[in-house]
Amino acid sequence: MNQPDKTKVISSGKPPLIILTGPTAAGKSELSIELAKRIGGEIISADSMQVYRHMDIGSAKIMPEQMGGVPHHLIDVLEPTQEFNVVTFQKMAKEALRGIYDRGHIPIVVGGTGFYIQALLYDIDFTENDEDTALRNQLEKIAETQGNDELFERLRRIDPESCESIHANNVKRVIRAIEFYEKTGMKISEHNKIQRKNSSPYHFAYFVLTDDRKILYDRIDARVDIMMEQGLVDEVSALAAAGCTKDMVSMQGLGYKEILDYLDGHTTLEEAVYLIKRDTRHFAKRQLTWFRRERDVIWVEKSEFSDDKEKMQELILEFLLSVLHDKALILKV
Repeated sequence: MNQPDKTKVISSGKPPLIILTGPTAAGKSELSIELAKRIGGEIISADSMQVYRHMDIGSAKIMPEQMGGVPHHLIDVLEPTQEFNVVTFQKMAKEALRGIYDRGHIPIVVGGTGFYIQALLYDIDFTENDEDTALRNQLEKIAETQGNDELFERLRRIDPESCESIHANNVKRVIRAIEFYEKTGMKISEHNKIQRKNSSPYHFAYFVLTDDRKILYDRIDARVDIMMEQGLVDEVSALAAAGCTKDMVSMQGLGYKEILDYLDGHTTLEEAVYLIKRDTRHFAKRQLTWFRRERDVIWVEKSEFSDDKEKMQELILEFLLSVLHDKALILKV
């Protein structure tokens, strides 16, 4: 990969870090590859699903032939039977960062999982006392016997703000939020606000790519249709045949749990597709809510650049490069 002259670490000594995030279907992957080519970057995926092997279609995974020669990290590194959470992400992302810095390149964190990005950017300490698992086991039992919605309502009663950014089916995060409140007496949403005030160990630029809501929602619907054409049902069938069940973290992903319900006879295929589209739109809305709460973000509204796709991409790239130069994250390209 050609390297430009040259990247720069500012005088504070903080290592450089670029974040390119935004709601699902905003066009982050394509833009991040072009940016990486311009500045000598490597990409770290902040996506909770693309980390899994054999889950290509439903995760809209970027494939090797689409990467344009840009190194990508945290893609296709776990089996669907393995658990992936914010602590795992933080550890793996830090390992990737060390290698990228050793090679003299700039890391670009790309993906829509805001909680993961926050954890890396502010180096949040997730040290827990895992010896006390009684409450966690009790909450897991509630989810198993009474359903995810019952657990989610419990969270809503104690911390309604968290419910705006956590989906009811994300049982691990719902349990963590309830557990945090029960053990500390503090709402996890308040804890996150405090963490956001921490200074980052990185010299960073935090871009949020988004688009007009109707355009975004239309892209989501079209993406789901393409997934169905590409064989999402067959992909989920193969995962189920390999022993993947709906209680696994990997199978809680959008597209997977709905198709699994269809295969189990709980819904029709038409209903499953409708639910995937609806819940993905809701997910995009929650993502935007999360990013609006983050500080020091730079919003990149695609509709403000151009109606022509090629011109838009180039104009956005020029804008990103200008900001990176002004922030002394790059010297020149």
